[in-house]
Amino acid sequence: MHYIEPFFRWRGEYIASEDPKSPFYRREYSEFEFEHRIYNFLIHPQWDEFGSTTLYLKILFVDYDAGSCILELIGEWNDAIENDIMTLKSNVINPLVEEGIRHFVLILENVLNFHFSDDCYYEEWFEDIEHGWIAAVNVHPHVAKEMQRIHVDAYIAMGGELDDLDWRTYKPHHLMQKVEKLVTHRLN
Repeated sequence: MHYIEPFFRWRGEYIASEDPKSPFYRREYSEFEFEHRIYNFLIHPQWDEFGSTTLYLKILFVDYDAGSCILELIGEWNDAIENDIMTLKSNVINPLVEEGIRHFVLILENVLNFHFSDDCYYEEWFEDIEHGWIAAVNVHPHVAKEMQRIHVDAYIAMGGELDDLDWRTYKPHHLMQKVEKLVTHRLN
C-alpha cells in the first residue's frame, strides 16, 4: 500500500497545504518517512490523516467560486467501530461546507472495505449542502453493496457511469462538469 500515492497531476491547479481555507493548510509532508498505516500496512506519506486510524484522504481540488471539491480516499471506511463518517464530517467536510463547498466528488477506488453503522451523518451532510450533491466515483462493488445496505445511496450518488469513470484523464473542472451532468441527470 505504500506505493499508492494520492493523484498528483493536478498539483498545478490546487494544493491543500497551501490553501488557507483548507483543513490541511500548512501541513508538511515527507517523501521518505512513512508514519501512517492502515492496520499493519504502511501508506504513502502524502495521504492526509484526519482522525481515523483506517481511512485517509487527499483533497485533490477545490474551487470555492463553483462551490466544489474532489477528495480521494484510501483504506477501510469503518463507521461501525471507528465512526469514520463522524470524524470525516467534523474534521474535513464541515470546514469545507463553511467555506461554501456544496458539490463533493469522492474518489473511492482505494477504499477496500466499508463497515456500516447508521446513516445519520450522511443525512446530515446531505442536508448541510442544500442545492448541492455528493457523488462517489469508482466504488468497488462489494463496498457499494455495503453502502446500499444502509441506504447511503439516498445521500451519495453512486453506480452506473460513476463506477467506470476514467477520472485521471480529466482536468479537475472537466471532471466536476462530467460528474455534475451525471448527478443532475439522475436528480431530474
